[in-house]
Amino acid sequence: MLAAGVDAVTITTPPQTRRELVLEAIAAGVHVIADKPFAPSADAARELARAAKDKGIVLGVYQNRRWDADIQTLKKLKDDGRLGKIWRIHNRMDFDDPATLEHGPSGGLLRDLGSHLVDQMLYLLGPAVLVDAQMDDADLPEGPTNASFTITVRHHSGTHSHISASKLNHFNQRELRAYGDAGAYVSHSTDVQAQDIFAGKRPVDDLVSWGHEPESAWGTLYGAGGAEKVPSEQGAYFAYYEAFAEAVKTGGVPPVTAEEGIATLAVLDAARISAAEGRSVAVG
Repeated sequence: MLAAGVDAVTITTPPQTRRELVLEAIAAGVHVIADKPFAPSADAARELARAAKDKGIVLGVYQNRRWDADIQTLKKLKDDGRLGKIWRIHNRMDFDDPATLEHGPSGGLLRDLGSHLVDQMLYLLGPAVLVDAQMDDADLPEGPTNASFTITVRHHSGTHSHISASKLNHFNQRELRAYGDAGAYVSHSTDVQAQDIFAGKRPVDDLVSWGHEPESAWGTLYGAGGAEKVPSEQGAYFAYYEAFAEAVKTGGVPPVTAEEGIATLAVLDAARISAAEGRSVAVG
């Protein structure tokens, strides 16, 4: 396929094969979207970023969940100043989904959902400086695999985020809670884009209606004037691909850069050390 002269590829293979395929595409002069986590560690990700820079290739990381409806709604509230100065955000994603728990040295829930949840918090709150984490392992036939975790991230801005996920606890719930000096916001989304994709729907079928949470799943803003339901912003995974295509066309910056992917992996690296050693770890 690379020899046929394509402009760009998306690589979504299992984590243990992704590095070599990304390097192969870069060597062929093809622009790359690498699924998350796009490398096993921050140091390994820096290798990919250097290779892409040396070859003049646009390398993007597929952190599509920045474009989840709930994250976009919270971002708008933050940008509009409706929460005031944000103190902290709680970001939780629990799935009853043991069949998709990746195993092996490059697997585990921290690399899987942790990549999404950490990236969302860096996207909203900025760079991380210190991490505390706990992980819970499940004994699978392939060996112990982390199936649940909690992470506390202290951000350079002075805010802090509290991130957690599980896949073996027999319930499903997505929750965002944001606290600021002017109010709080709480939402429990239905993950509407993912559910529609699993059902065979595509954004191109009805772009205007795509990615909107049903009114029953709208979040609530709590302020001095009371509680207010907040209409969902549009979830827009398609916007990632539109922005990446523009970056390839113009030589601009992709929607999620390799450097941003490295920053997420640095938090995950620190989280693994923190959980193993029972201490706070600075983000390198």
